[in-house]
Amino acid sequence: MSINAYLNFQGNTREVVTFYAEVFNLPTPKIITFGDMPAHPDYPLPEEAKNGVMHTRLDINGSPLMFSDVFPGMPYVVGNNISLSYVSSNADEIKNAFHKLKEGGKIGMELQATDWSKLYGQVEDKFGILWQFNLDSGESF
Repeated sequence: MSINAYLNFQGNTREVVTFYAEVFNLPTPKIITFGDMPAHPDYPLPEEAKNGVMHTRLDINGSPLMFSDVFPGMPYVVGNNISLSYVSSNADEIKNAFHKLKEGGKIGMELQATDWSKLYGQVEDKFGILWQFNLDSGESF
């Protein structure tokens, strides 16, 4: 599997991916919003987040590039809005890499099942690099 770049934007991801799709002559990508996810009673979704882009991707000349809006209230710094996404169909590889990277780092989200993956997590390593881990189910969205 590959390591993919993940770019975050402050509310204009839809505009960004539409522009890049046009630049690289690609079809309009499928966009999943925060509001598309099932509601969680303990964590109500703020109204201003519902139309925000939770995930979309473009394949530019064979390289996957993923995008999302930062969640309202989360920090956003131009230049630091890129993370690396480790995608694998091997759960043991994901767990091993995640646990090694969290040593001296900060966990953003423990490895766990989510609505989009059977195993997902985030960690900032000791060098300040944000990593996302995602178990590849073979579905592309």
